[in-house]
Amino acid sequence: MPALELKTNVKLEDAKPFIQEFSKFSAELLGKPLAYIATSYTYNEHLAWEGTFEPAFLLSVASLDNITPETTEVYSKKLFEFLKEKLALPGNRGYIVFTDPGRSNIGYQSTTFESIFGKK
Repeated sequence: MPALELKTNVKLEDAKPFIQEFSKFSAELLGKPLAYIATSYTYNEHLAWEGTFEPAFLLSVASLDNITPETTEVYSKKLFEFLKEKLALPGNRGYIVFTDPGRSNIGYQSTTFESIFGKK
């Protein structure tokens, strides 16, 4: 399941190629099949950081069974690098929030991941 939601004040003329690349990158980074990756990009011209509208972002990463203090350190480094390279987003103007909502809290195909894969 990973679900990644990026909100930024950096506008892309055509976001689809970025989203596809971000999806593939995220699947590899998180070690999950691309078939389960959901990503979104939202342009928000009103996103401010330090009271200014210079490039900034908020990224939410929800993923099952692989969010630990050790993995988030690695994920954070790689995601910040990716966002800097692809969108010129500086590391000091964004947050990444990692969550593992638990298998019983994610619905998929009319059931939950706990029903599909069992309890962890």
